[in-house]
Amino acid sequence: MTVRTDVLIVGAGPTGLTLGIDLARRGVDALVVERADGLFPGSRGKGIQPRTMEVFDDLGVLDAIRAAGGGYPVGMIWQDGERAGEHRMFDPAEVTEDSPYNEPWMVPQWRTQEILFARLAELGGRVAFGREAVGIAQDADGVTVRFTNGASVRARYVVAADGGRSAVRRALGIGMTGETVDPNPVLVADVRITGLDRDNWHIFPPRGEGDGYLAVCPLAGTEDFQVVAQFAEGAPVDVSLEGVRKVVAARSHLAPQDVTELRWASDFRPRAALADRFRDGRVFLAGDAAHVHSPAGGQGLNTSVQDAYNLGWKLGAVLRDGADAGLLDTYEEERRAVAADMLGLSTGVHRGEVRRGEATRQLGLGYRESSLTKETRATPGPVRAGDRAPDGALDGVRLFDTFRGPHWTVVAVGVEVPGVPDAVRVVRGRVQESYGSGLFLVRPDGYVGWAGDRAAGLVDQLARFGVRQS
Repeated sequence: MTVRTDVLIVGAGPTGLTLGIDLARRGVDALVVERADGLFPGSRGKGIQPRTMEVFDDLGVLDAIRAAGGGYPVGMIWQDGERAGEHRMFDPAEVTEDSPYNEPWMVPQWRTQEILFARLAELGGRVAFGREAVGIAQDADGVTVRFTNGASVRARYVVAADGGRSAVRRALGIGMTGETVDPNPVLVADVRITGLDRDNWHIFPPRGEGDGYLAVCPLAGTEDFQVVAQFAEGAPVDVSLEGVRKVVAARSHLAPQDVTELRWASDFRPRAALADRFRDGRVFLAGDAAHVHSPAGGQGLNTSVQDAYNLGWKLGAVLRDGADAGLLDTYEEERRAVAADMLGLSTGVHRGEVRRGEATRQLGLGYRESSLTKETRATPGPVRAGDRAPDGALDGVRLFDTFRGPHWTVVAVGVEVPGVPDAVRVVRGRVQESYGSGLFLVRPDGYVGWAGDRAAGLVDQLARFGVRQS
């Protein structure tokens, strides 16, 4: 039996679920398939950066994300069973009108995925578990993916969101170029622990030659702690309960029995790698299938979610609005450059060369050099075409409230607004300090795609994306 759909998304991690949500709200028929029998059970990508909080605001999951998590605790360094001093993990940032989410928010990855899964179901989206892809073939009209159970799916487009060991990427023969960030293996585990407070991220530096560090972080919104332990190069990593107990007792003042339960565990070697290309015909790579990060900078999950957010509106424009299929070429153009920058950033944080601060919050990312971007003003103001569209108020209207949804928005500051298609929202006002004066066409993913002193060219720019007067 062959199932037919517009978009097949391989992988039900944060990337695949985000894309499924975005396509569902655009009325695009999409199916998410996942090799495992359920959602990922671990905490791995636990940090949600401010820019991703803005994405989640737009997708309708922010309230649930905020309720499920909390802020990061202050690091506490221990020496010989005594508290030796605090360590600030992040450079501080103030909440401002244009950036309402200023610090990373901690939510264990398993909980983030539950929230995204629930939102997808609410919108009528589908996830099929226990579907392992074993073959892929494409032609001029679509892609056929075969699964181990003998079933197949025929789709107009396929998105590989199946992780760093992506079966789809391998089947396409797309290589990854990268490096080992750190040769030392790392254990990460979700556990229950007694004898440690939940007010600090507990850090136990190496005690002697050949030892690695131990970090024990309370996972916000749960009763669990995340244990992270580094080992010497080539050393075996025991991911059993006894193995976790042994390393915790050896590197801290805790006793083995203080680790009362092991809920999930894994080991990995920190690496950074970038796919040689993000597209092969009708197949796109997104998330870890396209770029693999060290977890130190908290960039992997966030960059992945934003991949999906970039691709979703473009697929919707082509499949539902009649935009030229060439629009899909800009996914790789825009996102591969961002992923390369974020890989460098996360590697720098891992090696202690970069602080977790303004860059890791991802609010400064943009597409000024994109072929989709047009800046027509003689003297651009503080916000230029290609930049993230800031929040703020315009004649009493909150801009993020106006942006929320799968539409385009025109922000008009001190300039008359021309007749635009009914599907485009318009917000007007005389003064907006974050933007300056002008007309700003805000893309569905929250970036300024076009900016001008007057209306000439605005309607034509919209028409490029299939947004026309009905």
